[in-house]
Amino acid sequence: MIVNFIGPKPLWRAIKSNPWSSAQDGLLLSSVMLVATLLALEFDLFNFFGQLSEPQRKITLAEAIFLTVLLAFCIFAFVVRRLREERRDVARRVSTKIQVQELRALASQDCLTGLANRRALLAALTTATDTLASSGHMHALFLIDLNNFKCVNDVYGHAIGDRVLQVVAERFRTAARPSDVLARLGGDEFAVIAYNVNEAAARTIGQRFIAALDSAIRVGENSHKVGASVGAAMIPDDGTAVEEIMHRADLAMYQAKGQHRSSLVFFAPTENHPRQIA
Repeated sequence: MIVNFIGPKPLWRAIKSNPWSSAQDGLLLSSVMLVATLLALEFDLFNFFGQLSEPQRKITLAEAIFLTVLLAFCIFAFVVRRLREERRDVARRVSTKIQVQELRALASQDCLTGLANRRALLAALTTATDTLASSGHMHALFLIDLNNFKCVNDVYGHAIGDRVLQVVAERFRTAARPSDVLARLGGDEFAVIAYNVNEAAARTIGQRFIAALDSAIRVGENSHKVGASVGAAMIPDDGTAVEEIMHRADLAMYQAKGQHRSSLVFFAPTENHPRQIA
């Protein structure tokens, strides 16, 4: 009755996953039954082994109860141990799965800001370029470098600089669309992949990141004014390979930094320099 309630499949999985302890339990069960039989023979507890061949011999109620209780106890002990080990195995697998997920998250996440890191951005960019032919959509890659951030580190120290970066990351999260991939590449450089946009829509998105830093960032008792130089490359117009797209967005970003103010620059592939400055 106990086995039917638990179900044969979970019990069999538990036995299969723990063969050594199952063998131990089987040996224990056999030993208990053997000892019970020997005791019965030795002390003539039941006086029925020699009389089983006699038609008139019937097992008494006490004998039936004793044997049923003994068998039920052995089965119960066996099943409980198997299920306990099954629960431990499940808990171990769940714990391992959680640890793997955490490690994967750490491998693709910037530890300071919680944004995606360079590896995650490159993976997303690779996926975007691989699906260009089937999707038929255009995307935009923005590389963002902060202006005047070096002064924050030099004057107030890296601890304050890290807090400023965290505020910048939160503002960029607000400026980004839910479908965008926002990443910190390292230092004060960020990147964004905006999906399914034309150049006009990409310009609007890029301007939102510049506007996000219009107001000063207050950390502690001091306010810090930082800006953003944004370089943009359109996909596939400005390239279909990850390295090519990153390089052209980087060229546009350096052109934007030359403006000495927050600015957005699009790469112009035919002239090898950005074609639009905002």
